[in-house]
Amino acid sequence: MERYREQAAYLSADLLAMTLTEITPIHLNREWNRLIESGGHHRKTKAARALSPKTVRNIAGVVSTAFSRAIKWGIATTNPVDQSEPPIPRKRKGASLTPAQQRLLIDSATGCWCLSAFLELAVFISRSLSQTKKGLEFKDTKTEEPRPVVLPESAIAALASHRKQQDVFRQQYGPHYRTDLNLIFAEPDGSPLRPDSISSSVSALFKRLKIPKPKGASLHMLRHSHGSHLLASGMELTAVAERLGHSSPYVTATVYSHAIKGRYKGAARKWDEFQRQGSGSSANNPTGNKLV
Repeated sequence: MERYREQAAYLSADLLAMTLTEITPIHLNREWNRLIESGGHHRKTKAARALSPKTVRNIAGVVSTAFSRAIKWGIATTNPVDQSEPPIPRKRKGASLTPAQQRLLIDSATGCWCLSAFLELAVFISRSLSQTKKGLEFKDTKTEEPRPVVLPESAIAALASHRKQQDVFRQQYGPHYRTDLNLIFAEPDGSPLRPDSISSSVSALFKRLKIPKPKGASLHMLRHSHGSHLLASGMELTAVAERLGHSSPYVTATVYSHAIKGRYKGAARKWDEFQRQGSGSSANNPTGNKLV
């Protein structure tokens, strides 16, 4: 809900002053263009700045949801967003780390005491912490349903080492330790880690190790790398989709198309091997007829 409020705040006062029945696709197209050109503002200077097509598309989604609900309640008859033309975000090619880069990143983690273990487990975490204007807020998975994930031995070992250090902090802080939250990754006193500090530390780690990455994609690259490596290793698409919590294998195929394409070469090699085996076995039977 907080995310919807933040996105709706970008809408102009003129549009918000109109009744639902007054708003037309033309009004919305003008609004999308305004948001693209100068809908945002710089945090420090407050000067106007352009919004990304993806952000404007998300805002259009919020407006569309509002109209759909209004139609359900009988206070609107049409959804003008359907006839408008919000910008289409340009798809970025997914980026992932090589296994060696991922290992280097985890082993070189410094700063936050638990950063190394956090990065080792980042792709398996089923709950996230969102930093909003009202403070920190825990969020479940996108489907809001538990998603069991089998951990590899390397992750279990990292957790065991992490737990030993955390037990030391529990003893040091005694009754002042935040046992009510029961967090695995936390500040030394058990309180939540701030998402912005973790993101900054990971971005700095990428920069220090000179590992290239898309802007703002530090932590997400670990999850994306996990999915890419699973597909490249030959794991079935449906199994990877379930492990990542995607709504369908189609979503996984769309996001990780680059990894799937890499498997096509392997399929081509196997076909060549099959053809060679077939040509060898038919040497004594040039007609290709069955032998009885």
